Formats: sequence, C-alpha cells, structure tokens
Amino acid sequence: MALVVQKYGGSSVADASCIKRVAQRIVATKKAGNDVVVIVSAMGDTTDELLDLAEQVSPLPPGRELDMLLTSGERISMALLAMAIANLGHEARSFTGSQAGVITDSTHGKARIIDVTPSRIREAIDQGRIAIVAGFQGVSQDTKDITTLGRGGSDTTAVALAAALQADVCEIYTDVDGVFTADPRIVSAARQIPRISYDEMMEMAACGSKILHLRCVEYARRFDLPIHVRSSFSTKEGTWVVSDPYTEGTEMEQPIISGVAHDRSEAKITVVGVPDKVGEAASIFKTLADAEINIDMIVQNVSAAATGRTDISFTLPTADAQTALTSLKKIQAQIGYESLLFDDQIGKVSLIGAGMRSHPGVTATFFAALADVGVNIEMISTSEIRISVIVGQDGVDAAVTAAHRAFSLDADQVEAVVYGGSGR
Repeated sequence: MALVVQKYGGSSVADASCIKRVAQRIVATKKAGNDVVVIVSAMGDTTDELLDLAEQVSPLPPGRELDMLLTSGERISMALLAMAIANLGHEARSFTGSQAGVITDSTHGKARIIDVTPSRIREAIDQGRIAIVAGFQGVSQDTKDITTLGRGGSDTTAVALAAALQADVCEIYTDVDGVFTADPRIVSAARQIPRISYDEMMEMAACGSKILHLRCVEYARRFDLPIHVRSSFSTKEGTWVVSDPYTEGTEMEQPIISGVAHDRSEAKITVVGVPDKVGEAASIFKTLADAEINIDMIVQNVSAAATGRTDISFTLPTADAQTALTSLKKIQAQIGYESLLFDDQIGKVSLIGAGMRSHPGVTATFFAALADVGVNIEMISTSEIRISVIVGQDGVDAAVTAAHRAFSLDADQVEAVVYGGSGR
C-alpha cells in the first residue's frame, strides 16, 4: 500500500462536473489500495474574483482580512469534493490548512511554511478515510491568524504535506498532460517531457513556466520527493520530476536543452547616472531589499570616464515596480543619481537544460535564432543550466518559437492539449 498525495488546481475543480470527475479519480486511486490525501485549490477563477471584490470594497484591504477572505475559496472546494466522494460510497474528511497542521510565519499574502504537523491528517488516514486539505493557506505560528502562501501556494502545500507524511509520491494534477518543452499556447509543436530533474524544473518555474511553483519544487528537492505532473482531464502518464532522470534503466539520453520558458510579468528599472563609488550599488539594492522586493536580472554599464557615473538596470515583478520606484526616489538625494527609467513592455525568454554544461555553442545558437527573427536582446543572465534574455514584449512569442525550433525541440506531431484553458 502506498501513500499518494494528490493536488488539483483551480481548472480541475472549476465546476460541479469537474469536481465529480476529480472525485472519481480519487476514489479509483483509493480502490487501487492506496491511502490518499488530496489538496485542492479554489474553483476556477474564484481567487481572482475575490480579489476584485475586495478592491471594490477597499483600495487597500488589510492583509489579515484579505487572507481571511481568499482562503474561503479553497474551503468551498474541499467541502464540495468531500461531498462528491461521499456520494461515491467513500468517506472523506475536509480540513483547512490550519487544521492540517500547516504552520507559517506571519507575513500575510506570501507566508512561508515553517513546519507541518499533520496529526489530524494521519489520524484520518489510519481510519481509512480520504483526507481533503485546503491548499494555499496555513496558520501563523506567532499570531495564530490565518495566512496565505501566495500564488501557487497549493502546490507548496501539497509537497510540504507529502514530505511530512513521508508519502511515496506527490501528484500535481493540472489542465495539460505534463511539463512541455515550451508553452503549448505559443508553440503548438511543443513536446511533453517524460522526466526532468529538480534543478531543471526549478529553473523553468523561476523563468515563467506556470506548471509548477518554484517553492514547491525547492521543497521537493530538499526532501527528495518525486513529483508526478499529470492532467486531471486525461489518463496519460505525464511528467516525473526527480533528482536524476537520466540514470541507467530509464532509456533516456540527457538532452542539451530541456525546454524554453518565458515570462511577461516582469518590468525593468534603470537608475541613470549613479556615481561610480564604492557602496552606491549596495545602498540601492538594500533599499529594495528593505521594501521586500525580489530582483531578478542586473546589468551595470561601464562607468563613463568623463562623468564618473554609470547606469544600473534590473528587472523585478511588475507588481512591485511602483513600490520600487517610490523607495528609490526617497534615496535620490543620498545617492545622487540623475533619474529613473521604467519599462514594463518587456519579456524574459530562457533556455533551460543540464546538457548545455557539456555542449559549447549553445549561446551562439540561441542568439542567432533570435537575430534571424529580428528580436533584439536588452539584457542577458546565465547560470550553469540556464540562459535568460530580456526582449521587447512584442518579440516574446517569436523568440520562444525560434529558440524551440533552433534546438530541435519541435515534436513530429502536435501533442500538447490545454484542456482547461489556464495551463495550471
């Protein structure tokens, strides 16, 4: 008997018929002799609708009350799913994040999991029941208030619970058949990836792939927990995310490039005319850190000999751009920079693949492919298994398609199907 943790996203439980279909899949897993724990997201676009409603009531809702509101979406899903399972003759018990023992810090809206103490979940399993847990939420260790984990938090809930319960596998159900070499909405010939490493999946998640959340993959890697990405709309095998997908016996050869990811949610800020003195860059980025803003790519120009000044450009989530601009303006007199430039019409395109470590010429091929379709590169960032570039937003689709083709990632026939429409 295996312990299987399953997570179903919003598109998988979008309406009553979807919930009934998910219940049938859960019961089938139980009938196969497994213990089952299920994590659910809010139905369809419920979270977005609740956010819109909050904004209509208050332009700046208190974080505590916003978390209280948003967590209601997952509670609706878990209760309805437990009812659907009961209708199929099996007993299920639904639990909120706090009842499931998901302990977080006290940061509302983007809390981090500190500990998981799933005693009530273990008790339900021992009694032969199916445990249904509301994803995306926990309870603060300090204040005892309800908290939310931010976008993709249900993925993190699932992996954290699976690790705490020492589950055999964590299945993430979405509306595509697994992880693909590119977004099938852009590249119709994208291929499904049968197996991928934690490191490659983390890079893809960080670079805009919406199939898995970055924190969830980080958690899985820490506990060496296999993740199985599958579609709740089909019975296809899906994609396994594991520590080493290219070991003997898998009949797989490590590809040079595993996939092409893109992200349209970033903006670029340039701090113009920064005095080229020791500590000025540190002051700029400390100010941003104090405002709890995560920076992605950074480029500093060579200092102009005549003026002794330089420009520093960086990218960040567009949602944090206004906060960043406000924070930087407060230190303009202190730093002595000349001005700020802001550009939200950019996109990031990334090549990911562990195989590029041993294959020279990857960068040249990538850049040539973009040049051939007339896409200009504004910024470049690399890691051992990733090359990312910033391009104009109107060039993202062309860049993704060209890079995918340049590295022979196109499938012989169209495989990708987006069943639910959201890709999550």
